[in-house]
Amino acid sequence: MKFVRFEKEGQVRFGILEGDTVTPLSGDLWDEKPLSGNELRLAQVRLMAPLEPGNIFCIGRNYSEHAKELGNDLPEEPLVFMKPTASLLEPEGTISVPLWAGRIDYEGELAVVIGRICRNASEEEAEEAIFGLTCLNDVTARDLQKKDGQWTRAKGFDTFCPLGPWIVKSAETKGRRIETRLNGRVVQSANTDMMIFPVSRLVSHISRFTTLRPGDVIATGTPAGVGPMNAGDEVEVEIEGIGLLRNRVVAEAS
Repeated sequence: MKFVRFEKEGQVRFGILEGDTVTPLSGDLWDEKPLSGNELRLAQVRLMAPLEPGNIFCIGRNYSEHAKELGNDLPEEPLVFMKPTASLLEPEGTISVPLWAGRIDYEGELAVVIGRICRNASEEEAEEAIFGLTCLNDVTARDLQKKDGQWTRAKGFDTFCPLGPWIVKSAETKGRRIETRLNGRVVQSANTDMMIFPVSRLVSHISRFTTLRPGDVIATGTPAGVGPMNAGDEVEVEIEGIGLLRNRVVAEAS
């Protein structure tokens, strides 16, 4: 089942997507009560980011080849950082790159959406807390990341967190192919089985220092192949069985 968040005539709603038909929900993402007789065609609506997260947690260096390409040691435990919610961007939205910030990189990732309160969870309990899966691009100002020594500014610009296009209701994160394309050319290609720490470990780990709540998002790390984007580029993140997130890159207006 695919859940979308969409805008039509100034009103933002959640819905269920089947084929190219969107059935609005009576309430938020957790209600799952479709309003039959109110179906819309996908072409009639504008897809928004599939939810407004309470928190966006991210995992660094969770693929060994990516850690190596940046010259980093492999972490002994999951390396957690956060992106501000103001960085959220809808599918087909434009990534605005600040020209003064230097190199801006794409980082295609699998993201999980939490569906229930989760605190001090075992790995088995962590899997049960996952509501669904979506695609995320952890856009990064690489030069600023190196300069600052911590990642808040480099990861946190407005539009630096494209998310979507929808949420697939599933907790099956194993064996999914993840691919990033820049202007149609494959630049990242991996499988989620290549993660150093599996998703259940990531959710459990985060829950041991903070309470995870419905709607929180966890980006699970990017594979090798990260590289720069420039104004005029188009970047796509596609994950097997989930969908394709596409965004264009523009220069930030001065």
